[in-house]
Amino acid sequence: MQTDCRNCLFKTTATSMLSDCSLEQLTTNHLELKLKKGDAIIKEGTYSTNVVFLRTGLAKIHLAGPYTEQIVKVVNAPSYLGLPTTFGSKINQYSITAITEAEVCYIDLEVFQNILDENKEFTREIIQEFCKNELESFRRCANRTQKLIRGNMADALLEFSDNIFKSNTFQLPISQSEFANLVDTSRESVSRVLGEFDKDGIIKIIGKEITILNKQSLILISQNG
Repeated sequence: MQTDCRNCLFKTTATSMLSDCSLEQLTTNHLELKLKKGDAIIKEGTYSTNVVFLRTGLAKIHLAGPYTEQIVKVVNAPSYLGLPTTFGSKINQYSITAITEAEVCYIDLEVFQNILDENKEFTREIIQEFCKNELESFRRCANRTQKLIRGNMADALLEFSDNIFKSNTFQLPISQSEFANLVDTSRESVSRVLGEFDKDGIIKIIGKEITILNKQSLILISQNG
């Protein structure tokens, strides 16, 4: 059964600005899927025909590099996914994979483009999100190349705490190998630095659960690189 987008509990700020008429268009022109951890949402190199809306769950954006696959970022719901690759190219330029159980809506691209044309406030919010993400990409690129591993690890933990889970206690949604990929280091280095943070009383680790005990120290490590 398709969700009526007018009554959806997972609207973004942009979607909440749409008229009932536009929301009705979304209702009749989207496909809902429930995904398991590891299921592909978008595959790099495939033809782009839909806009994807992540209703629930977490996903990773990743792309093939010359030697290995690179995780670019982790995103949480609710969020539109793949807009740059959908509108910038007919072929998807990166992959998106669920890293938890997730619910996604595949929206017909032509319908979404019509909604952009007809709703200035919605389009403005989408553009602002584009700009925010691009600036964040610049910052993340500079950090990865200029900070030491402790600084990059602190950044990642603060991102999970402040923006992904909005809690100081969370289950790490990716493996240590994926974490290493995210911050451009080795799995051994991730394990070592997490152990150091735990020993220093900055975080507490129980299995995959991480609790940030001293956020100010983590912020200082991030700032000092």
